[in-house]
Amino acid sequence: MGGWGSGRKGGSDTTDGYRRLDVRKLQRESVLDRRYSFNWQWLRNDEVIGFISIRPEDDRIILEYRTRGSGCAEWTPIEYAVDLERTQCHFGGERVWFRCPAMNCKRRVAVLYGAKYFVCRKCYRLAYPSQRQTRADRATNRAYALRERACDWGTIFEPLFRRKGMHRKTFDRIADEYKKQVRMALSDFPGGLASLEEFIDAEDLMELFN
Repeated sequence: MGGWGSGRKGGSDTTDGYRRLDVRKLQRESVLDRRYSFNWQWLRNDEVIGFISIRPEDDRIILEYRTRGSGCAEWTPIEYAVDLERTQCHFGGERVWFRCPAMNCKRRVAVLYGAKYFVCRKCYRLAYPSQRQTRADRATNRAYALRERACDWGTIFEPLFRRKGMHRKTFDRIADEYKKQVRMALSDFPGGLASLEEFIDAEDLMELFN
């Protein structure tokens, strides 16, 4: 960013490449009730890979940390406020939200993503990792989720069995959707559908694709 809220990144990044500051986790840890600064850390394999200083106030938190650009740029101290908003839950208690601090944004969000500044996903034009999946990837994930509902084991090349205690109508509905997702997942299989015979019985293959 050149100015506050400017210089946003392009649309090629996903949220996985950014450090997350999740207000729900801060609320669960009860740190928003403090009135003194504390360090919030990010870990990887139980090692600290980054931290920032957070100072809660009544309706905002103050973030303080250092950042630098690529190469051998010097570290630059940064300090700014992120407004908080509280909404009442239906069954009591309250939920806390961030107001994105970027210029002309102020969206109410649960997560901020950190580069030079911590702002919302929209401001950095970030996609979720699932949005980078192909149609076949999404279909494969759905098929495995349906397998778990029905029988918990096996691959999408194996028959689907009804779990003990599951109603027949429920299983038939799952099985129909399962076949649909498997057909979609395997439609881009390298070498075409004919090459699937190496991995799956011919009768099962006919059942899936007919």
